[in-house]
Amino acid sequence: MASNAPLDRRNSVIPDIEALARPTLEERGRQRFCSALRRFAIQDMPETLKRNFDARVKPQRAAKGEALDDALAIERAMKREASYRFYSTLRYNAQEMCFLSVQDSIERALPEMIEVSREAAARNPAGGSLRLDPALEMPRYLTTLDVHLTPGCFHSEWVEDDVAQGAVVSLGARVFSATMSHRSWGGVARVISRWIKHERPDFRPLRILDLGTSSGKNLIPYVEAFPGVEAYGVDLAAPLLRWGHAVAEHEGIKVHFSQQNAEALDFPDGYFDLIVSSFFFHEIPVKATRKVLAECRRLLRPGGMMVHQELPATGLVDAWEDYFWNWDTDNNNEPFYTAFRAQDPIALMETAGFDRARSFAQILPDVNAYPDRHHAFGWDEPGRPRHGKGGWYVFGSSLPL
Repeated sequence: MASNAPLDRRNSVIPDIEALARPTLEERGRQRFCSALRRFAIQDMPETLKRNFDARVKPQRAAKGEALDDALAIERAMKREASYRFYSTLRYNAQEMCFLSVQDSIERALPEMIEVSREAAARNPAGGSLRLDPALEMPRYLTTLDVHLTPGCFHSEWVEDDVAQGAVVSLGARVFSATMSHRSWGGVARVISRWIKHERPDFRPLRILDLGTSSGKNLIPYVEAFPGVEAYGVDLAAPLLRWGHAVAEHEGIKVHFSQQNAEALDFPDGYFDLIVSSFFFHEIPVKATRKVLAECRRLLRPGGMMVHQELPATGLVDAWEDYFWNWDTDNNNEPFYTAFRAQDPIALMETAGFDRARSFAQILPDVNAYPDRHHAFGWDEPGRPRHGKGGWYVFGSSLPL
């Protein structure tokens, strides 16, 4: 579970917190199995499900006069199909198993992990910072469910200065991403930063903000892409921030983490040149989304831009892809998934005060799948990759100088 950052940048003063969970041989085998199972469930099996739909279900329904031309109609048709029920059961359990597979090694190492986190916060050898707010009220959309089927969700704390959930989220995510094809670790940030450099070669951000930063895995690559940038990450979950801060300080990367609600941040107007996020907006209600985007508009300086990696909007994909993405709404404890995707991203940004003409929603090529391609795919382009399988959907806007 060691970090992927370059070896010559590691800071020996702060130990590698990610290396402290030492799985046994049996636990490593279980993790490899869970990785392979989840890949099969989320990448291979959906293709089989689609072939079954096209070859059997759709023709049968068409013969009865049913037009399966939207996600809801497809869902009704597939709900009782044995192929779907097997797929859904396998995918649900594979998701849970990935997180469970790392828990034993985390529990054994937890006291040592907490000490490393405390040392990082006390010494800050890389110059970063960790600002927590014990009085911050957790919104119900975070506390009601174990989002992503993550046991304990993101925010739960069991002991003083706890980092357990940071470890579960970070190390569990590595298990369920380890064998995924057409994507790279931290790839979202690398994809977006590469695209920004291609589209705006003279853009030199001084400050960057990552919303819902979790442990900062998709913030750190921006520091690499834009040398000298001041990096800030905000999240509601203190355990994730403690974990991320320890990782950054070990790697010698200066990041300022703070525990805040992205709906109302304490930074001054026009403070940031670049605002980003990864897999964040679909986790919050649409009402909160509007507040967060309004905050982005307030915080961006003239000439600044925001780029948010998300799930593709309903209006931009075909009925089957729409149906595929909506699985998480009912099955992965992500109740706002479908409602967020139903929004027009350009309209959302316009409501927040951004210029429609300067806003965008598109698929960017993953660096692993398309190393030589820097520009976005057209929605009607033949062979356009699906989000998460060779490409990443992003939406955003920019302000004029």
